[in-house]
Amino acid sequence: MNYNWNWGILLQAEPGGSGSYLQYLVVGLGWTLATALAAWVIALAIGLVVGTLRTTPLKWIVRLSNAYVEVFRNVPLIVQMFLWFFVLPEVLPTGLGDWMKQMPPPWGSYVPAVLCLGIYTSVRVAEQVRAGIQSLPRGQGMAGTALGLSLLQTYRYVILPMVMRIMLPPLTSEFMNIIKNSSVALTIGLLELTGRARAMQEFSFQVFEAFAAATAIYLLTNLVVVLGMRALERKVRVPGLITAQGAGAQ
Repeated sequence: MNYNWNWGILLQAEPGGSGSYLQYLVVGLGWTLATALAAWVIALAIGLVVGTLRTTPLKWIVRLSNAYVEVFRNVPLIVQMFLWFFVLPEVLPTGLGDWMKQMPPPWGSYVPAVLCLGIYTSVRVAEQVRAGIQSLPRGQGMAGTALGLSLLQTYRYVILPMVMRIMLPPLTSEFMNIIKNSSVALTIGLLELTGRARAMQEFSFQVFEAFAAATAIYLLTNLVVVLGMRALERKVRVPGLITAQGAGAQ
């Protein structure tokens, strides 16, 4: 392959005049993290509620929660991204739809991307919550009932605090996924990290350098996430909890 490698391109000025190509990619990382963090707040809030509702004794609530999960889990992310960006403004009331369509860039792409990623990831979080609750010994809930707690209080003070500790490893994977999935937002015009790497290769024709740099940035970012979540897991874990569960399952 006759390719002219030029790693120095990362330090050269990009056409927009905002700095070097490396700075251009770092700004893209900022948009990636802003999108992922905002979407993660939505995903965690909705996923925690939906996942909890799926374990309640109220059958009609369980059915509604299951329907929510199945709908958003079985539609590809890129299709959902297009629906949020192109279709949602058309089906909303005229005033709200026009407001969404008239948002200046990059907000016109950022808001649909956050909503899409948040809802899409919430169903995965809901599955983790449901599995975490069902993995607890039944005695946890029975103990809350024996203490005179209501169903809501039992979940709030007994079950969910334990579940959140159990869920930390899978939640780490989901947070890493939402960072990577944010790259789909380039299809609706959000210049996050992948979008800027693509723009860099179009400006400079140095495709390998552009995407190699983006890959390295993604790897470093997710490494920081993993190390941070491991530290949090060590801090909040209950000694013997996982071991006791494993012994009880044997």
